[in-house]
Amino acid sequence: MQVAAELQHTHHHQDTPMCRQIQLTITDHTVSHTTAVAGEDVSDKLDGEDLFVPPLNFAMVDNGIFRSGFPEPANFSFLQTLGLRSIIYLCPEPYPEANMEFLKSNGIKLYHFGIEGHKEPFVNIPEDTIREALKVVLDVRNHPVIIHCKRGKHRTGCLVGCYRKLQKWCLSSVFDEYQRFAAAKARVSDQSLE
Repeated sequence: MQVAAELQHTHHHQDTPMCRQIQLTITDHTVSHTTAVAGEDVSDKLDGEDLFVPPLNFAMVDNGIFRSGFPEPANFSFLQTLGLRSIIYLCPEPYPEANMEFLKSNGIKLYHFGIEGHKEPFVNIPEDTIREALKVVLDVRNHPVIIHCKRGKHRTGCLVGCYRKLQKWCLSSVFDEYQRFAAAKARVSDQSLE
């Protein structure tokens, strides 16, 4: 299955872009008896057109704020359509060289907050780190920004949940959103936002 997106600009009467719309199309490609020409990257093309493939668990959080799992090189074209200024990376591991090159070539600033991913359900969440990451999210000079960890579930969900509390969301709505992205692996410790 392949996900493709088409960037569309909506223009005001003065011919300046007001907003961007990204139309997503999901297509199921079955394997046939055709073979790709050697060296041709068929994953980034569909009928001769560029594909824009969003990262795992990609979603819009708010105007100028997005969330996802770890962006792979196949996602770079899609990320370019967002016009990102910043990326908030929540894993302790160093950012891969290919991703650093993408950031550099697109003028995107990396904010690295190394939060360990724990399998134990009652591990303390580093409040100071979440607080610092929230400052980056709240500063509109960093927008558009994407928040991500490895899968876009737990660490990303904690930061987004704290952002939702600042927006005065009730806890049940915060937890509902968290559960939608975390699926069956929701952690009790991640849900302590009071």
